Amino acid sequence: MTELANAEVRPLEARLLHMVFPDHTNHLGTLFGGQALAWMDMSAFIVASRYARSTVVTARSEQVDFNQPIHKGDLVEVVARVVKVGRSSMNVDVEVITENLLTGERKLCTRGHFVMIALDPLGRPTPAPPLPPAIAQD
Repeated sequence: MTELANAEVRPLEARLLHMVFPDHTNHLGTLFGGQALAWMDMSAFIVASRYARSTVVTARSEQVDFNQPIHKGDLVEVVARVVKVGRSSMNVDVEVITENLLTGERKLCTRGHFVMIALDPLGRPTPAPPLPPAIAQD
């Protein structure tokens, strides 16, 4: 693949893996909500940055639903997807899936929605690239 072709690739998804260690958990041995939010925000930041190829900031996190507890020792996969693009904003849906390393059981535990803003070098909102037509129609 040529350098030009590489430059045109705009990833729409990022996946991060984390292990839940004791310092990530509360007295019940479950992941702190703030830690889950930090991992979700980080994954939204990464996918939006790679998609826009610019500096991005979080403008909003909304509708974060904690449906299942995440336990010490679980593997956590955080999946972030760019689902909509405005002028400078990118809407990113994030899922948190746990995996028990011994049994392989996977569960969707948390979902959330983040709005990220693309910035120019002076820190002002700048246009984000539009979604590819096939994605924008969904």
